[in-house]
Amino acid sequence: MIISVSCHDQSIVWDDYKYQCRIGQGGYIDEKQGVEGDGKTPLGQYNVRFGLYRPDRLPFRPPSRLHMWPLSPQDGWCDDVKSGAYNRFVRLPFSGSHEKLWRDDGVYDIILVMDHNDSPPQKGAGSAVFIHIAQTDDRQTLGCVALTPDVMVALLRDLEPGMDFRITS
Repeated sequence: MIISVSCHDQSIVWDDYKYQCRIGQGGYIDEKQGVEGDGKTPLGQYNVRFGLYRPDRLPFRPPSRLHMWPLSPQDGWCDDVKSGAYNRFVRLPFSGSHEKLWRDDGVYDIILVMDHNDSPPQKGAGSAVFIHIAQTDDRQTLGCVALTPDVMVALLRDLEPGMDFRITS
């Protein structure tokens, strides 16, 4: 099965399902041209590596064949281009620039981590490009793909490790 995101009509499709999604507020860009902080969703083909979730907000581990790791308040993701931990999971406190994965707004209650810019990470080519929960006000993301909670749950049921995830214009 292939999961496909169309940036043009902001939809995600797999099997016979099609749902709306959110993309970067700056639109989209070829994955090789993206830069840190551009607010654009990188086009390309990725694999979903694993998931993260907030165990205090979800009554049980999200049902999925994908490995799902529980988050803690000390979890972060490095977006500091000067750091050797760039585009990697970090434990807080962390001295470099980073995103806190334990957020109050619910956006990171479920995170799917893709293999975007990670083998090895090229500094400045974009970090923390995830599939996550959409903001309740439907605003666009800073480059990620965002899904409503019900669509995320449906996707999780069908996901398998290494599954193809394509982001197209």
